[in-house]
Amino acid sequence: MPKAIRAVGRRVGIVAELLGFLWERKLWWMIPMVSVLLLLGIIIVFAQSSAIAPFIYTLF
Repeated sequence: MPKAIRAVGRRVGIVAELLGFLWERKLWWMIPMVSVLLLLGIIIVFAQSSAIAPFIYTLF
């Protein structure tokens, strides 16, 4: 279990680093696009193995 927690922590760190980079370079207009893409990716990953998968697939 600790390996999984560390892996999630690293991914969160990568996302935070990406957002920090965008903020530092004054690319604020890209932050909503990156956020939406990340949210969509999370939804797709969770929908693959859940009972709500048929409802998610109708959105696409």
